[in-house]
This record gives sequence, C-alpha cells and structure tokens, in this order.
Amino acid sequence: MRWQDRQDRQRSWSRPGAALMLAVVIAVIGTPASTPAGAQGAAGDRGAPKPRKRAAPPARFEKATTTTFFDDAFTTLQGPRPSFAAGDRGPTAPGAVAQPTTGDPTVGGFIWSKIVSEETLTDEIKDRKADVAAAVANPSDFKGGGYDRAREAFSSIALAFGVIAAYDQDIRWKKDAATARDLFARVGVNCKVGTDQSHAESKARLEDLGAMLDGGRPESKADRDEDFRWSQVAARPALMNRLETAEHVIGSGMASRGDFDRAVDRIRHDAEIVAMIGEAIQQPDFEYHDDDSFRGYAAAMRDAAGKVREACGKKDYEAARAAASDLKKSCDACHGDYRS
Repeated sequence: MRWQDRQDRQRSWSRPGAALMLAVVIAVIGTPASTPAGAQGAAGDRGAPKPRKRAAPPARFEKATTTTFFDDAFTTLQGPRPSFAAGDRGPTAPGAVAQPTTGDPTVGGFIWSKIVSEETLTDEIKDRKADVAAAVANPSDFKGGGYDRAREAFSSIALAFGVIAAYDQDIRWKKDAATARDLFARVGVNCKVGTDQSHAESKARLEDLGAMLDGGRPESKADRDEDFRWSQVAARPALMNRLETAEHVIGSGMASRGDFDRAVDRIRHDAEIVAMIGEAIQQPDFEYHDDDSFRGYAAAMRDAAGKVREACGKKDYEAARAAASDLKKSCDACHGDYRS
C-alpha cells in the first residue's frame, strides 16, 4: 500500500462520523462472552455454537443519527409483506413479459383461459379437420402440394391440443390432449414433403381426429421418451401461415361496421387464435424465444389480439378497429425483422 493511501485511510477513520459508525456496528453485532479455555474446548468438541452476548445499545444517539432511522419500520413501509416461503424467483430480465401464474405446475404457469376459450379451441380443431380431409383426399393432389396445406392444418391442431393439455380449466379432450398433441405434431413435421408415407400417416391421423370428434379416443399412442417442449408442437413457419389467414379475417371484418357485425363471431375466433399463437411462440425452445425483441413483438401481437377479442365480446366496432390496427402494426414490425 502506498504511503499516501495509508495516510488517507488514517484520516478517514479519524473523522467523527467513523467513530459513530464503529460504535453502531459493535452495538448491533455484539461481542462474544468470555469463556474459560476448558469450556471453550469442550464446546468446540461437541460442535455446538459458541454463546454470544449482545452488548447493550448506546444510551442515546446524536440528533444527526436518530433522523437516519425509523422508530418503527412497519408503520412506514407500504404494500403486503413478502412471502419468503415461495422462494426467490430471481430478477426479471429486461424486456421480458410478465406472465400470470396459477400456482399449478401442470398447466405451465399460464392462464390460457384468459386469451382463448374452449369453444374456440374446439371449433379450430373441427375447422382444420376439414382442411386435412381435403388435402389427403387424393394421393396425387397431396404429393402435388396438398401436403403443405395438411402440414399447416396439423400444426394448428397440434397447438390447440397443446393448449388443451395445459389449460387451467377442465375442458373437452383434456385427458387425451397430450397424446393427440404429440401425434398431430409428428405428422405435421412429416408433411414437410409429399410421400406415400406422409400421406398414409396423414390419413391415419385424420381417422384419429374423427374418432375424437365422435367422442372416442385416438387409436395410436405417441412415442415420446423425453420431456415435452413447446417447440415440438409446430414449426414457426407453419404457425405464421395460420397467423396470416387470421390477420386477413380480422382485417376484412373491420372494413365497415356492417362487415364487423356480420363477422363478429369469426373475428373473435381468429383473434383468440392469434393471441394463442402469440403466447405459444414465446415459450422456451421455440425459435427466437430468447430474443427480447422477438418476445416483445409476440407479446404486443398477443395483447392487441386480446383487445380485439374483448371488443368483439362487447360488439364495439370502434374499439375493435383500433385494436386491429395495433395488431397489424405489431405483425408488420415483426415480419420486417423475422420474416419466415
């Protein structure tokens, strides 16, 4: 240590405030009670902690010191007292979107019923079944491009069953949703190409879906030997295609009040699908899920779609049109940076 540093440290401890600080520290920490050497050795052998005797607090504090502390902190602090039993969740990353939790780890922590209804999930699965049926009706049409339409439909079905499996309420198909999710996710991946194998698998999954719609259960079993990840439900490009379809439905419905009134139920359905996709693509392991900018776009899209949904429920055309405008802006901004 340089001579000048030693001199500075000596001067700092010679100040009146330093002496007061030292007295407060000693008063709070206290000093160990004097213990005979023999007793100390015996205590050390047993591993018991040494008894400590706290020093009495100072008789009085100076005026400058007393104004620094509260007489009773609980009469000054605001808000509920923290619960340390739940453990420390750690700091929230900058730009991360806070997610509501249910306290039930089986539902992934997100309250899906806040953004998508059971009716929308059921109708989406039924609607996409018709798309699959058309795509697989003819083997040559399937190989000539129908496989791509089947892929998009299967991806949307798989996502719907994924949300049902994680839903925070008891709804239709929940018992078999995880199996269905994995089955339709796998065939969606295999429909990247049009082959005899992907066509046969698509027809088998169509039969499974028909059985579930009729009140039965899927005949096949999912072959999974690892933990589920949301990124396995569907590839992002397939979900983006479904988003574009939904954007078109919502945008067309805002052309006039009459268009809105006639299509309000369909607009609400697609708004909930947009919100569902916007939340799903933020889940761990989805492409770009750890990119704060992408998560910001996805959250903005989800929230704007939620406002469209709310306005449709109230049949408020002006509010729906304003929310639809925000939705389009968020989608356009995202497409500019993350085009599929």
